[in-house]
Amino acid sequence: MADKSKPEARVSGAPRGTSGGTGPTDLQDTTREGISRRRLLGTAGATGLVLGTAGAAAGYAAAPSSAATPLTSVGSEQVMFHGKHQPGITTPMQARGHLIAFDLAAGAGRKEAAALLRRWSDTARRLMAGEPAGSGDTDVARDAGPSSLTVTFGFGHSFFTRTGLEKQRPVALDPLPDFSSDHLDKNRSNGDLWVQIGADDALVAFHALRAIQKDAGSAARVRWQMNGFNRSPGATAHPMTARNLMGQVDGTRNPKPSDTDFEKRVFVPGDPGADGGNQPAWMANGSYAVVRRIRMLLDDWEKLSLQAQEEVIGRRKSDGAPLTGGTETTEMDLEKTDAAGKLVVPINAHARITRPDQNGGAAMVRRPFSYHDGFDADGVPDAGLLFICWQADPLRGFVPVQRKLDRGDALSQFIRHEASGLFAVPGGAAEGEYVGQRLLEG
Repeated sequence: MADKSKPEARVSGAPRGTSGGTGPTDLQDTTREGISRRRLLGTAGATGLVLGTAGAAAGYAAAPSSAATPLTSVGSEQVMFHGKHQPGITTPMQARGHLIAFDLAAGAGRKEAAALLRRWSDTARRLMAGEPAGSGDTDVARDAGPSSLTVTFGFGHSFFTRTGLEKQRPVALDPLPDFSSDHLDKNRSNGDLWVQIGADDALVAFHALRAIQKDAGSAARVRWQMNGFNRSPGATAHPMTARNLMGQVDGTRNPKPSDTDFEKRVFVPGDPGADGGNQPAWMANGSYAVVRRIRMLLDDWEKLSLQAQEEVIGRRKSDGAPLTGGTETTEMDLEKTDAAGKLVVPINAHARITRPDQNGGAAMVRRPFSYHDGFDADGVPDAGLLFICWQADPLRGFVPVQRKLDRGDALSQFIRHEASGLFAVPGGAAEGEYVGQRLLEG
């Protein structure tokens, strides 16, 4: 099997209903017929996209490419379902996303969960190849290609109790600690099962969401569901790091698969004993996803002057460069002062607090979606970030950074954490397998 530690293999120009080819491709080296189709990525963190959860200290988004993707090619992009890791972790950011959590139905246990994951995996494999979901397909995506569709599955803490698999529950899945910035809605948090769906076409993404929900049948019921979006490939005149709903360039300092320690930081080792025996064998090549719905208090944020906004973040809003000068990728000078002896990057600036070297090297793949769920009765926008981060161990990734942000991040007064979840995401399914098979049939 090909090594999928690099971003998931993507197939270009595959006719609908065919595999279109095989083999891994590098995010920055994929071409078709001589035309570069390198993806516009981003939305993770020049501002520490984590927005109070992991800042530039810990994210990943592939670097912008040198040529924009023609919109006419968006539908032909295909991500492979089978592989070392599940898709949707190192896949380039997609334009549309859906997150959905399920609880197993009363009386449903390990047997029903196994049958459900088998159905879900088969549906995901079909849809990611641009094929119909099977019998009863709704035809919502009938005219579209795969459009970079990915479907990713994870297990919550409660899943192991419901299925009698408590002895197989990883220590890393212990509940997250309470944070002072939390205002969590328990009805929109956690869950037995979690599914992440991403695509570069809204109808393709919805089609997958509907198929997954229908496949659940009587085995599981929806606990909560959230919708998100990002900039579409080819939307800008030239490739650039994306922006979040605060208008900040977001994704500058994210780790890359080319980093020597990327695999170790993001994925559970393939050898169960390589991490001191703390990880169960079924989690080999898997990862842990922290999911947070972070509301941005945009009315308050937009009242700030441009200078005040930049001081909160520690970067220029125009191009994402640090306030200490240079370009977006220039290293920030944390000791630089102005003529009055004042730190150019404030001591509580988000970009300062979230740097890896300020957090013992804590790092994670941050791969979020923005969201807008309308307005409340007072006309205040319900908008912000569906924050998703990936790491080999949340106790060494997300938790230490969030604790530090809790102690004095300038951005904290402009955001509110309203929902949270932690999920164990097993490694990818090999040909003929379904996701989670090594747990459910082990």
